[in-house]
Amino acid sequence: MPKVVECITEMRKVVAEARLAGKTIGFVPTMGALHEGHMTLVREAKKVCDVVVVSIFINPTQFGPNEDFDAYPRTWAEDLNACRSAGVDVVFHPHVHEMYPDNWGTWVTVEDVTDKLCGKSRPIHFRGVATVVTKLLNIVQPDKAFFGQKDAQQVVVLKKMVRDLNMPYEIVMVPIVRDVDGLAKSSRNVYLNSEQRQAALVLYKSLCKAQELCRSGEPDSRKIREAVIACIESVSLAKIDYVEIYSFPDLADIDTLDQDALLAVAVKFGTTRLIDNTILKSNHICGG
Repeated sequence: MPKVVECITEMRKVVAEARLAGKTIGFVPTMGALHEGHMTLVREAKKVCDVVVVSIFINPTQFGPNEDFDAYPRTWAEDLNACRSAGVDVVFHPHVHEMYPDNWGTWVTVEDVTDKLCGKSRPIHFRGVATVVTKLLNIVQPDKAFFGQKDAQQVVVLKKMVRDLNMPYEIVMVPIVRDVDGLAKSSRNVYLNSEQRQAALVLYKSLCKAQELCRSGEPDSRKIREAVIACIESVSLAKIDYVEIYSFPDLADIDTLDQDALLAVAVKFGTTRLIDNTILKSNHICGG
């Protein structure tokens, strides 16, 4: 069973002991409701680090006032068992007041790359993400922190934050993990009823359509975007939040696929908002 740590002081002691023993630390920050995508991050961390720490903390500051913080799945017993099965060494499970004590009021804001995609429709989201990840990195002090490509914009934001603030941590992006039918693993998939779950397969279908266009040599990002939108809109239950293509990793506007590009989608099925993406290159696609 992994060591469960709830307070920052104890977590720092665990880190100090590992460092004193000459061990490297891999870190997987999560909000719980762990699935195979999270376990893939853990396995990648175990490959290259001596000690693996997983945090389970549902961060209230990255949820907007009308979002699903209260309904977000809380599956502590199952999560702890998953960490045990995966060989996690330490689970950091702080209470909200431990992370945000009384009179707390300091924020980390990353500019430019946060004002599009999820940042456009969720304006406070990345301020909360950058702030809590900064706090977690400062507490765990890992050599490497592992994040999934499904949240590609988040990875871009955190890499920029680490670079801009001269943090000595490496942010590692791990490819998307999908169910056998193509749906990207997500803690929010549990919100979908059977009809919505079937409808959500259009996300992967639309990304595959973009892949086909790239392989055929289509260089026009506008035409690819339009094809993806048409594919998603063919499913009546799908309500598009955004479909966008930006250069990757700087997330600048791009008209022609003459460099790496991120195709990212966010779509609602009922009240459940799902995101997915793939990384495009001219004539071929990698990653998603």
